[in-house]
Amino acid sequence: MSNSSENNESTIPTLSEDSNSLGEIRINHSVVANIVRLAALEVTGVVAVGGGFVDGIADIFKSKKGDERGVRVDEDEVGDYKIEIRVILRFGVELAVVATDIQQRISEQVEKMTSKNVARVNVVIDGVRSEEEQAKEDWDHQPHTD
Repeated sequence: MSNSSENNESTIPTLSEDSNSLGEIRINHSVVANIVRLAALEVTGVVAVGGGFVDGIADIFKSKKGDERGVRVDEDEVGDYKIEIRVILRFGVELAVVATDIQQRISEQVEKMTSKNVARVNVVIDGVRSEEEQAKEDWDHQPHTD
Protein backbone atom coordinates (compact mmCIF):
# COMPACT_ATOMS: atom_id res chain seq x y z
CA MET A 1 0.00 0.00 0.00
CA SER A 2 1.48 3.34 -1.01
CA ASN A 3 1.04 6.64 0.77
CA SER A 4 0.26 8.57 -2.41
CA SER A 5 -3.11 9.84 -3.60
CA GLU A 6 -3.54 6.51 -5.40
CA ASN A 7 -4.12 4.91 -2.00
CA ASN A 8 -7.89 4.82 -2.57
CA GLU A 9 -7.71 3.37 -6.06
CA SER A 10 -6.51 0.13 -7.57
CA THR A 11 -5.49 -0.69 -11.11
CA ILE A 12 -7.22 -3.53 -12.92
CA PRO A 13 -4.70 -6.08 -14.19
CA THR A 14 -4.69 -6.66 -17.95
CA LEU A 15 -3.69 -9.81 -19.86
CA SER A 16 -0.44 -8.33 -21.13
CA GLU A 17 1.34 -5.02 -21.21
CA ASP A 18 0.28 -4.50 -24.84
CA SER A 19 -3.36 -5.50 -24.40
CA ASN A 20 -4.47 -2.12 -23.04
CA SER A 21 -2.82 0.49 -25.21
CA LEU A 22 -5.52 3.09 -24.47
CA GLY A 23 -4.47 3.60 -20.85
CA GLU A 24 -5.07 2.12 -17.43
CA ILE A 25 -8.34 1.54 -15.64
CA ARG A 26 -8.63 2.41 -11.96
CA ILE A 27 -11.33 1.46 -9.47
CA ASN A 28 -11.85 3.75 -6.49
CA HIS A 29 -12.02 1.87 -3.19
CA SER A 30 -15.41 3.47 -2.47
CA VAL A 31 -16.76 1.59 -5.51
CA VAL A 32 -15.36 -1.67 -4.13
CA ALA A 33 -16.87 -0.83 -0.72
CA ASN A 34 -20.27 -0.39 -2.37
CA ILE A 35 -19.92 -3.78 -4.11
CA VAL A 36 -19.05 -5.30 -0.71
CA ARG A 37 -22.11 -3.75 0.98
CA LEU A 38 -24.53 -4.83 -1.75
CA ALA A 39 -23.10 -8.37 -1.87
CA ALA A 40 -23.43 -8.73 1.91
CA LEU A 41 -27.02 -7.49 1.89
CA GLU A 42 -27.88 -10.26 -0.60
CA VAL A 43 -27.01 -12.91 2.01
CA THR A 44 -29.98 -14.33 3.92
CA GLY A 45 -29.75 -13.38 7.58
CA VAL A 46 -28.02 -10.02 7.07
CA VAL A 47 -30.13 -7.18 8.48
CA ALA A 48 -27.72 -4.28 7.98
CA VAL A 49 -24.15 -3.35 7.12
CA GLY A 50 -22.55 -1.02 9.66
CA GLY A 51 -23.14 -0.92 13.36
CA GLY A 52 -26.30 1.16 13.39
CA PHE A 53 -26.99 4.57 14.92
CA VAL A 54 -23.71 5.05 16.84
CA ASP A 55 -21.64 4.10 13.78
CA GLY A 56 -23.78 6.42 11.69
CA ILE A 57 -22.98 9.37 13.97
CA ALA A 58 -19.25 8.50 13.97
CA ASP A 59 -19.27 8.29 10.18
CA ILE A 60 -20.82 11.75 9.89
CA PHE A 61 -17.92 13.23 11.85
CA LYS A 62 -15.40 11.27 9.76
CA SER A 63 -17.22 12.62 6.67
CA LYS A 64 -17.39 9.19 5.07
CA LYS A 65 -19.85 8.55 2.30
CA GLY A 66 -22.85 6.42 3.26
CA ASP A 67 -21.74 3.72 0.81
CA GLU A 68 -18.58 3.12 2.83
CA ARG A 69 -20.21 2.85 6.26
CA GLY A 70 -19.26 -0.41 7.92
CA VAL A 71 -16.79 -1.41 5.18
CA ARG A 72 -13.03 -0.93 4.93
CA VAL A 73 -11.12 -1.81 1.75
CA ASP A 74 -7.30 -1.97 1.62
CA GLU A 75 -4.76 -3.73 -0.57
CA ASP A 76 -1.89 -5.99 0.46
CA GLU A 77 1.69 -5.91 -0.90
CA VAL A 78 0.70 -7.69 -4.14
CA GLY A 79 -2.43 -5.61 -4.75
CA ASP A 80 -5.05 -8.11 -3.55
CA TYR A 81 -8.01 -6.68 -1.65
CA LYS A 82 -8.21 -6.93 2.15
CA ILE A 83 -11.79 -6.25 3.23
CA GLU A 84 -13.41 -5.73 6.63
CA ILE A 85 -17.17 -5.52 6.97
CA ARG A 86 -19.30 -4.90 10.05
CA VAL A 87 -22.79 -6.40 10.01
CA ILE A 88 -25.97 -6.80 12.04
CA LEU A 89 -27.53 -10.24 11.63
CA ARG A 90 -31.08 -11.44 12.15
CA PHE A 91 -31.80 -12.98 15.54
CA GLY A 92 -32.00 -16.77 15.38
CA VAL A 93 -29.60 -17.39 12.49
CA GLU A 94 -26.41 -19.43 12.83
CA LEU A 95 -23.89 -16.61 13.08
CA ALA A 96 -20.85 -18.53 11.82
CA VAL A 97 -22.77 -19.96 8.85
CA VAL A 98 -24.08 -16.53 7.79
CA ALA A 99 -20.62 -14.96 8.28
CA THR A 100 -19.07 -17.63 6.03
CA ASP A 101 -21.78 -17.01 3.41
CA ILE A 102 -20.96 -13.28 3.60
CA GLN A 103 -17.25 -13.97 3.05
CA GLN A 104 -17.94 -16.18 0.03
CA ARG A 105 -20.49 -13.83 -1.56
CA ILE A 106 -18.27 -10.77 -1.17
CA SER A 107 -15.21 -12.57 -2.51
CA GLU A 108 -17.12 -13.88 -5.55
CA GLN A 109 -18.72 -10.54 -6.43
CA VAL A 110 -15.60 -8.39 -5.94
CA GLU A 111 -13.41 -10.77 -7.95
CA LYS A 112 -16.02 -11.06 -10.72
CA MET A 113 -16.63 -7.32 -11.00
CA THR A 114 -13.04 -6.03 -10.56
CA SER A 115 -10.93 -8.90 -12.00
CA LYS A 116 -8.76 -8.62 -8.86
CA ASN A 117 -8.13 -11.19 -6.14
CA VAL A 118 -9.54 -10.91 -2.63
CA ALA A 119 -6.92 -11.97 -0.09
CA ARG A 120 -9.27 -11.90 2.90
CA VAL A 121 -12.71 -10.84 4.08
CA ASN A 122 -12.99 -10.20 7.81
CA VAL A 123 -16.56 -10.16 9.08
CA VAL A 124 -17.28 -8.38 12.36
CA ILE A 125 -20.73 -9.18 13.79
CA ASP A 126 -21.75 -6.04 15.68
CA GLY A 127 -25.11 -7.36 16.84
CA VAL A 128 -28.28 -9.32 16.24
CA ARG A 129 -31.70 -7.84 15.72
CA SER A 130 -35.18 -9.28 15.52
CA GLU A 131 -37.34 -8.44 12.53
CA GLU A 132 -39.62 -6.35 14.79
CA GLU A 133 -36.66 -4.28 16.05
CA GLN A 134 -35.49 -3.69 12.48
CA ALA A 135 -38.95 -2.62 11.33
CA LYS A 136 -39.17 -0.14 14.26
CA GLU A 137 -35.68 1.25 13.55
CA ASP A 138 -36.50 1.63 9.84
CA TRP A 139 -39.69 3.50 10.81
CA ASP A 140 -37.86 5.73 13.32
CA HIS A 141 -35.25 6.80 10.74
CA GLN A 142 -37.71 7.67 7.95
CA PRO A 143 -38.92 11.23 7.51
CA HIS A 144 -42.48 11.60 8.75
CA THR A 145 -45.06 14.15 7.65
CA ASP A 146 -47.16 14.16 10.81
